[in-house]
Amino acid sequence: MPADLHLPAAGSGPGIVLLQEIFGVTDYIDGRARDLAALGYVVLVPHVYWRQGDPVISGEDALPRAMDALGKVDWDTAVADGVASVAALRQRDEIAGPTGVFGFCFGGGLAFAVAAADDPDFLVSYYGSALPNLLDATADVRAPSLHHFGLADTYIPAETVERIERVLTAGPAKATVLTYDDAGHAFDNPMPAFHHPKAARDAWGNTVTWLSRTAPAG
Repeated sequence: MPADLHLPAAGSGPGIVLLQEIFGVTDYIDGRARDLAALGYVVLVPHVYWRQGDPVISGEDALPRAMDALGKVDWDTAVADGVASVAALRQRDEIAGPTGVFGFCFGGGLAFAVAAADDPDFLVSYYGSALPNLLDATADVRAPSLHHFGLADTYIPAETVERIERVLTAGPAKATVLTYDDAGHAFDNPMPAFHHPKAARDAWGNTVTWLSRTAPAG
């Protein structure tokens, strides 16, 4: 499986496996990986779509093509790929400190499933699209976690977010659920159809603060 490694200026630090959205490993995902590396993390970005030619999906018809690509993913295999990515990153000499998982949309749900199947040290999930169907695995997630949701998300409506928060915060690990008014699904993605600048700024600031407390770099 191909994967991109992003190193911090110091050359070492805590590890993060960053899991892609449905659009593949786009410039946006690459940019967020570089943002995390700039904070001092060693970031590994596995290419989850590698078995179908590793498409990077953009353009006016991006969403239906991305949904088609997502439909070709075997979930259990993708989770196994995520677990393997955590193991591979932990073995690298550049790792100094804990190693966690981080994902956006499809990757946010996948990161939760990886945390349930394995033992990463922390979890960050942005609007994990599969989370409503994964809550039965909450008892298996031992890592502290941070979850972001927009309250104008038509894919994960507010009442579903409330249910997710109730279940996660009652689980064995410390879970933090943050919500953002007027933000829809994929609000961090810079595509005009999705982007909510204020929510994106606020969520990223909250993420940086949470990471600095949970898995400090440097």
